[in-house]
Amino acid sequence: MASQCPGKNSWPELVRANGEVAAATVERENIYVDAVVLREGTPVTKDFRCNRVRVWVDEQGVVTRVPQIG
Repeated sequence: MASQCPGKNSWPELVRANGEVAAATVERENIYVDAVVLREGTPVTKDFRCNRVRVWVDEQGVVTRVPQIG
């Protein structure tokens, strides 16, 4: 599904980066998305949206998963 969304859709290079910096990078590299920083374990909806990127972070605010459209 992500391949149908405009712009870059995955940021593997941001794993282990600071979450806030990663979110800013995502939004700079794809103007069509809003990046949301979430702590691991936060409940979320399962719906797919081309304009959303979840940036998952640990207790220290470090990115734990590849940020991607969804």
